[in-house]
Amino acid sequence: MLRLFLLLLLFAQSGLLFAEEPAKVRNVLFIVSDDLKASVLGCYGDPLCKTPNIDELAARSMVFDKTYCQGLVCGPSRQSFMFSRYVGASGSGPSMAEHFKNNGWYTARVGKIYHMRVPGDIIAGTNGVDHAASWTERFNAPGREAHTPGLYSLLNQNIFTTEEENRQSTGDPHRPFVTVESEGDGTDQPDYKAATKAIELMREHKDNPFFLAVGFVRPHYPMVAPPNYFEPYPIDKITAPQTLPGDHDDIPKAGLARSTSQKSGISKYPDNVKRMWAGYYAAVTFMDVQVGRVLGELDRLGLRDNTVVVFTSDHGYHLGEHEFWLKSNVHEEVTHVPLIVFTPGRKSGRAVTFAELVDIYPTVSELAGLSIPSDIVGHSLVPAIADPTAILRDIAYSGGGKQRSLRNDQWSYMNYGKDGEELYDMQEDPGQFTNLAKNSRYAEVLNGFRERLSKIQ
Repeated sequence: MLRLFLLLLLFAQSGLLFAEEPAKVRNVLFIVSDDLKASVLGCYGDPLCKTPNIDELAARSMVFDKTYCQGLVCGPSRQSFMFSRYVGASGSGPSMAEHFKNNGWYTARVGKIYHMRVPGDIIAGTNGVDHAASWTERFNAPGREAHTPGLYSLLNQNIFTTEEENRQSTGDPHRPFVTVESEGDGTDQPDYKAATKAIELMREHKDNPFFLAVGFVRPHYPMVAPPNYFEPYPIDKITAPQTLPGDHDDIPKAGLARSTSQKSGISKYPDNVKRMWAGYYAAVTFMDVQVGRVLGELDRLGLRDNTVVVFTSDHGYHLGEHEFWLKSNVHEEVTHVPLIVFTPGRKSGRAVTFAELVDIYPTVSELAGLSIPSDIVGHSLVPAIADPTAILRDIAYSGGGKQRSLRNDQWSYMNYGKDGEELYDMQEDPGQFTNLAKNSRYAEVLNGFRERLSKIQ
């Protein structure tokens, strides 16, 4: 009998006998950053960018290292993950937030969740392309954006000024290359206002189930933050992305970014490429502080033990890699995004499975004890939250229209229909410098990807 007891005790301590008992989920806090590439977060390996609050969340959570967006710009991506449908697909089911609302939960949007024009809708304080049926209430977080008083830099034109006239803003062609070292302490900024409102709503609704979606606009351009957020990132600490002569020669025209260093003019000012990185880092760090404010209030209210927290971004961003800028293509810098899921009562870890942003909807539904609608394409990630070695996807899909891609552990495949293909061996060539699509040695690999892509609607 004693031997049996000791054996049972050993199994229990090892986790082999009793399943981990998750806490009851009463709330979901869904945090979305804008234009945030996974690789700049400390918890995803960046040694310079300061993101202590997101890193602390990651240390408590399941981190999905191989997460890929489906849409390549803000609007399509956000529509895709909110409805768990691939870009361009039709459907009639409720959105993620609407699903919770229909099941009696209070749902609120603060800031940008569905598409908003940044800076246009932020300056105007308008709803953008919102989905009103998703929300019990919705709140915008306006700001002056490029018109914020402070040191304005238009880096592709090498302009630096504190004058408030003639700044590139809504609809202007050079607005993606604007940074502002703002006057004041940052309390006038949209993300600060969004965090403040989120804190207010958690206090107000702490006693009843809520689905609170908090959308931060940074690091989306213009990259605005007080000067102390720029100080940790002097350009002598920043290494510009590697570029190679003739890098574009083996990329189909359809795979080239719309904005390049040469087209934008920033190639004339090499140090300003580093200043763009400094502005991006500063905006990320400012956003991270706002995440910390929201999570800190979650703890103060005693809600951490019954709240699922999801942190992600709509897509990544080019900052001079391959001399590309912005987004709207299927290269790694755009498609690879962070996904961090904190689940009360579950152990932290790093999941090895591939994941897609469309998987968020079924995941939070299952964690909250709600049914999963039948017309969504995402897969629940709950098995990987319970066991980080579980493989739920061996490949991830991104894209829409003529730009489509598949990514697995070894290969990154990009297809532009009749306009060409790209294939990269990500184990040998993680920077995606050598396109193997025209190399006959890889015909079988290409055929396999073409067949798999043909089955995705």
